[in-house]
Amino acid sequence: MSKKQVNVAVGVVEHHNQILICKRSAEQHQGGLWEFPGGKIEQDESVFDALKRELKEEVDITIQSATPLITIDHDYGDKCVSLKVLLVQDFIGEAKGLEGQPLCWVDKQELSTYEFPEANKQIIAAILK
Repeated sequence: MSKKQVNVAVGVVEHHNQILICKRSAEQHQGGLWEFPGGKIEQDESVFDALKRELKEEVDITIQSATPLITIDHDYGDKCVSLKVLLVQDFIGEAKGLEGQPLCWVDKQELSTYEFPEANKQIIAAILK
């Protein structure tokens, strides 16, 4: 049986040299860990469009533009994810957890003190480059 392949648009949202992170709910895959906001890319949707939709739904910000940062393919054993990561510095609105999730703005250097899913560690390395 082939594993589930999930394509995900991920936003590294930066504001005043801080990065927005959200905590995954306990019921979710990799629940209880911190993550960068984003979500599944629907069929016939571009990475940018998926990220724009997800960030509006999740954290109530509207992205104006974004730059590709890194793509990460990771096998969690039960499923494979392909994370298409975009750097977002141009957005409108004030981030809030619309799905009840905790979120916070973190200095780049402090990202490594938070617990993230394995696949996200490469994103942190790319941010710190």
